[in-house]
Amino acid sequence: MFPKQIFKAYDIRGLVEGELSDDLAYKIGRAYGVFLHDQGIFDNKKWVVVGYDMRPSSAGYSGAVRNALRDEGFNVVDVGLVTTPLFNFACAHYSDHLAGIMVTASHNPAEYNGFKMTLGDGTPVGKGNGMEEIRDLAEKAEFSTVGQKGELKNMNVLEDYIAKIFSLVKPQEIKPLKIVLDAGNGMGKVSFVEMLKRLPVQVEYMYLEPDGTFPNHEANPLKIETLKDLQSKVKEVGADFGFALDGDADRIGLVDEKGEVVEASFVGALVGLEVLRNNPGAYLLYDLRSSKILRDVWEAAGGHTGMCPVGHALIKKKMKEEGVKYASELSLHLYYEDMYGVESTDLSLLYFLRLISQSGKKMSELVAPFKKYFHSGEINFHVADKDRILAALREKYQDGKVVDLDGFYTEYPTWWFNVRASNTEPVLRLNLEANSKEEMEQRLVEVKSIIEG
Repeated sequence: MFPKQIFKAYDIRGLVEGELSDDLAYKIGRAYGVFLHDQGIFDNKKWVVVGYDMRPSSAGYSGAVRNALRDEGFNVVDVGLVTTPLFNFACAHYSDHLAGIMVTASHNPAEYNGFKMTLGDGTPVGKGNGMEEIRDLAEKAEFSTVGQKGELKNMNVLEDYIAKIFSLVKPQEIKPLKIVLDAGNGMGKVSFVEMLKRLPVQVEYMYLEPDGTFPNHEANPLKIETLKDLQSKVKEVGADFGFALDGDADRIGLVDEKGEVVEASFVGALVGLEVLRNNPGAYLLYDLRSSKILRDVWEAAGGHTGMCPVGHALIKKKMKEEGVKYASELSLHLYYEDMYGVESTDLSLLYFLRLISQSGKKMSELVAPFKKYFHSGEINFHVADKDRILAALREKYQDGKVVDLDGFYTEYPTWWFNVRASNTEPVLRLNLEANSKEEMEQRLVEVKSIIEG
């Protein structure tokens, strides 16, 4: 059976055993090539980027994709083992690069792999933007000979990438500091080691060697339990802060000098303040699950703010349409207009290094003023009728400030909540925040009773 279920809202992701294969990777590559042709994206003097992560199956899938695209007549530039930020840069930075496909399953456990597809301006291919067509083309697998096979070349884009991020945060702005970096046996080694060698920073590396079996812990900094080793190491060596990456190094986790995990909203807020230093009065976005503190601190710093839906494809689209300088997502993805509207964890780390260097404060001191509201965290509900529950919530809470952006969001003077259907799982997700712990707990019981009732 053709595994239709692996074609997700934002990428393709499935089990190596039973769902993926070299043959399917070839079909996906051919289908992507046909899709690009259909979109008028073809030039025999230009190139399509192919890269891959460290999972045991990735090199084989990458080879199948390269062959497939060349069989569709595309010239292929192989950027090899890369992080997702490095891959996206390779797609967007060079005028002769048309698009790209990367073999990766991001932060998923070792038994998974997948494919991310990106157009030349950094726009991801996803649901409503090509994913359905690519799925159907791969399933039919009715590919015809297109004539001359495309060329193949190798390219290392790291030096251009480092030059780009150092144009945004100058190395001389950073003072001698000590940090711990947990790469989670993902792809972080590819770019971070070379970048950090050029800074006056002492680095204690953890789990640096890429290993797609993830022998030490799941490479997912959104799960607090994966940060325990980092927390201990920060305290042990007396570091200024700790920094954690996911498998393909496009999400970050942050630990302060006391070994305490910095909340995702606070991570996004701090970086936003640094972006405003470079771009006074800029327009910044935060996703509608995030704490109100982002709006508070950015506007106090002279920024203009707005909310955005959840999901990198939707956020990147909104950034391009509205001239947004920076966007923070609660999933610890941070997006920069200066990096073509996509994530750059390397740039995020530079911003934290500059912030500590220039402020003269410790990370915990910078975060302390943000602890103003009480957030529930994200709570998942497996429910039979999502639409009925969303309608019931809308009926009861329509007197609040309703925002129709992603699911149901309403805000009152002292609290707000959002309930939305997941794009990746059969669940409703609730986030709620209030000005006091007591009201947060009271409102949580109230809203949960409607969802569960």
